Amino acid sequence: MLTVANLTKAYSGRTVLTVPALLLSPGIHYFQGGNGSGKTTFFRTVAGLLPFAGQITLDDRYEISRDPVAYRMRVNYAEAEPLYPDFLTARDLAGFVGRAKLAPAGQVDTLAEILGVSTFWTQPTGTFSSGMLKKLSLLLALLGKPRLVLLDEPLTTLDVATAARLFDLIRKLRDEQEVSFMLTSHQDVSLTGLTLTGSWQVGDGIITPLP
Repeated sequence: MLTVANLTKAYSGRTVLTVPALLLSPGIHYFQGGNGSGKTTFFRTVAGLLPFAGQITLDDRYEISRDPVAYRMRVNYAEAEPLYPDFLTARDLAGFVGRAKLAPAGQVDTLAEILGVSTFWTQPTGTFSSGMLKKLSLLLALLGKPRLVLLDEPLTTLDVATAARLFDLIRKLRDEQEVSFMLTSHQDVSLTGLTLTGSWQVGDGIITPLP
């Protein structure tokens, strides 16, 4: 599903992440590590939001540097602490991202209902609580027809009922549409009830498999 080769990420000349080789098979992968371990840097790099050296290839076909548009159409990302322009509403953002991702008809409304975003659909994001921002970020990350969805700390600030609906949706997308997921969490990942394909430790700038 995802192949990473010779990846290095540096800030101001200091290397913070090195991934010589990593192969993620289709499924659900959990990445754990402490604050500052490099989890978010890795996710943002895979999402195409940070420059890096190396290669990242999706489905043995779409290389992020060679096929930037095709790759980004198939890889979606929900940030741990999302920020949006204060004056835009949930409807504004969902409409924009939905059009960019070629979301199927009715998908935006369906996800808004499942994740509870419809209850604050026309409010500007500047009035949102952290939980509302999280719900909106999850909605945006599921739009279109992604092959891979990256969820950075999806449980943080999310209420129990919405979390249960989210993970039901993840199972459905995995089983019915073969969407793969990468997720991080400081909380007990067993709370998700998801069957993990792989678990990985991120620390000291490297990524290693867990038994």
